[in-house]
Amino acid sequence: MPEAAAVAAWRRLALDPPRAWGAPPVSGTIRATPEDFTVEERLGYAPDGGRAHCLLWVEKRAANTLDVARELASAAGCHPAEVGFAGMKDRRAVARQWFSVPAERGQPPPAGFAGNGFRVLASHAHSRKLRRGALAGNAFSLRIRDAGGDLAGLASRLERLAAGGFPNYFGIQRFGAGGANLERVQSWLDRGCLPRGREARAFLLSAARAVAFQALLARRVADGSWDRLLPGEVVNLAGSASVFVAESPDEALAARCRDGDVHPTGPLCGEGGLLPVAEAAAVEQAALECVAPIPERLAAAGLRAERRPLVARPEGLRHQRDGDALVLEFELPRGAYATALLRELADTGAPVGGLE
Repeated sequence: MPEAAAVAAWRRLALDPPRAWGAPPVSGTIRATPEDFTVEERLGYAPDGGRAHCLLWVEKRAANTLDVARELASAAGCHPAEVGFAGMKDRRAVARQWFSVPAERGQPPPAGFAGNGFRVLASHAHSRKLRRGALAGNAFSLRIRDAGGDLAGLASRLERLAAGGFPNYFGIQRFGAGGANLERVQSWLDRGCLPRGREARAFLLSAARAVAFQALLARRVADGSWDRLLPGEVVNLAGSASVFVAESPDEALAARCRDGDVHPTGPLCGEGGLLPVAEAAAVEQAALECVAPIPERLAAAGLRAERRPLVARPEGLRHQRDGDALVLEFELPRGAYATALLRELADTGAPVGGLE
């Protein structure tokens, strides 16, 4: 496939993959202000009182997570790499999230400390640096302004999403503005050289991994198998990193899948890892052909292969009208994108979008 055509195909996978539940019943405007998109981390554990680090509970508005981390490092007198956080949060939002800074040297920023677009709400002693992914999930409140369309059909769609979940697509921030990181992926494939900078390299490899996953999930949404187990599936136990191969899923396992206790998975490509067999393997290999040679190059770059659930299930999904606006509230497991859920509900004139 010529380079331009390849990037165009990848961009469609990244920004406009197929929906699972059909056209969204309503339309409106999202993110007219940062307050229209609020997210709050759920760590799943409490600070332990250790002395090595401080956990900082930070509220940021229209600010980039990495920029906040750099300002906290400067205030704490440490290197930015020593600042920990569990996940990136979208700039165009109000986000409350945790950061960690070393506490045994320098002076960690206290509650009340403020910087460019953020303030520290609380500070707690903790024994360890906060690692990426070290959270239980996120709670969201989204305001869709000028909401219109089939509002009567919205309740039915919400029930379907609450019961069956939605495709666990990556959001647009993984791919850069307008999918710009995919052009960088193509340049890497052509030249064989990764960027020297740590952050630039990480963003490129993350985009490459994400578009490969998106290719498999889009194929399974298109054929209707995204929320069920195929023979040979690599199965994820919900809420954990535990996976196993189900060569011949029986009715009991299929029922657990319908109940959300286990999920089918797709590849986060790299070296090694557990792979599907039989029908699931054939479907995955066919889907990854359209993003070749990304999987092979990710393995050569030394990334360790992982699996990601194809299904995300919201908790506490509810809605209310507020004048001409529609307000949605829900919680998602770590790694799931609120806007992947949103695109199954509402046409906001934007692609998948948003890094949560």
